[in-house]
Parts: sequence; structure tokens; C-alpha cells
Amino acid sequence: MIDKILKELKLKKDAEQAKVLSRFFKTGKGQYGEGDIFWGIKVPATREIVKKFKEAHLKDVQILLDSKVHEHRLAGLLILVEKFKKGENKKEIYNFYLKNTKNINNWDLVDLTAPNIVGSFLLENKKERKILYSLVKSKNLWERRIAILSTFTLLRNKEYEDVLKISEILLKDEHDLIHKAVGWMLRELGKRDKDVEIEFLEKYYKTMPRTMLRYAIEKFDIKEKEYFMKK
Repeated sequence: MIDKILKELKLKKDAEQAKVLSRFFKTGKGQYGEGDIFWGIKVPATREIVKKFKEAHLKDVQILLDSKVHEHRLAGLLILVEKFKKGENKKEIYNFYLKNTKNINNWDLVDLTAPNIVGSFLLENKKERKILYSLVKSKNLWERRIAILSTFTLLRNKEYEDVLKISEILLKDEHDLIHKAVGWMLRELGKRDKDVEIEFLEKYYKTMPRTMLRYAIEKFDIKEKEYFMKK
């Protein structure tokens, strides 16, 4: 099956789009996506291919995840999402995902899959949530992003404790991609319970990274924004 998957992905290659994506996902020397190879396949096209091969064996998925081609890894991860949604060996899929964090190494790969696999598993298995507190302390940028993005599923289900704790741990993180992710999750929290978000911001807005704060208060009115942006 792996040969068929790779063949279909290859048919969707687009050299011009690959150049655009390579710049967008910062693949240059010293950038966060350094060395990532793009084929220029848009996400909807990848999803269409994944639908045909969602029965792929995990051995085939592993081949995709080990690839240097970004869209191969995305396809593999989206197959895992489909398997998880079907309720197919959720614990196995969850463990397989976590064993492959080294291959989940760009923000789109994290954002499109961590809430659907890690977040969904932890929603059903509260005792397993300690993994978030291991991931969030990782030196690996993407594992830290997996930690905060996984809380998206929890807060969607009105469980706010972990998003608040993980956000607090990440207040001193040095990477802009973490600042944006935490701010995004705080903004999503505010959509569901603005009072809880404001309570958190009141405690930390003077010291939290400005990018994180801007993302968190994006939906606030002008006066609220002015209040929180002052130090």
C-alpha cells in the first residue's frame, strides 16, 4: 500500500507551490523548519489521498513519518487521525504518535493532529494527562507545542485546568511559535469562559510575552486591549 500512497502524492507535486511553502514554513538555514522538503501539495489534496488509504498498516505510516518530505509526514499523521476517529486501537495510535514526535516537526503537523489524537485520548483518560507535563518541559520545540495544542480538545469540552497550568509553565518560553500557540489557546478559552481567561491575564499580563498577550486578547474590545497592553 505504501507504494500506492507515495505514487498518488507524487502526482500532486507542484514545484512553484513547493517554493512558496518552503518560505512560509521557514526551511532556511537556522530557521525552525530548516531542511524540511516540500512537494507543494496543498492540505485538501493530501486529505483526499488519505481518505483512500486510511486502512494503511502502521508499518506503512512509519515509512511516511520517517520521510524527509513534509507532505509524506503529514499524510502519515492524517492517517493516524482517521484511525483514531474510527476508534481503532486508540491506545496504540496514541502511543505510536508519541513515539514519533521527532517526526512531528513543524507547526502544521502539530496543529492538525495533536488535538485530535493526544487531546482526544487524554479527554477520555484523565489519569494519563501527566504526559503533558513531560512534553511541556521538553527541549524539543514541537513537543512543547504538542503539549499546549493538546489542551485544545480539553478546553473545547470545558476542562480548563490543564490549559491554564500548561500556559503558566510556558510563560517564560523563548520561542515565538510557543508564544503564539499559548495566546491562541487562551483566546479559545476566553470564547468559552472569558472570566477564567481574564483572571489568568490579570495575574500574568505584565510579564507574559507581548505576542502571547496580543493573541490572547485579539477578540477583546478596544478598551480591554488598551488595559492589558499597558505595563
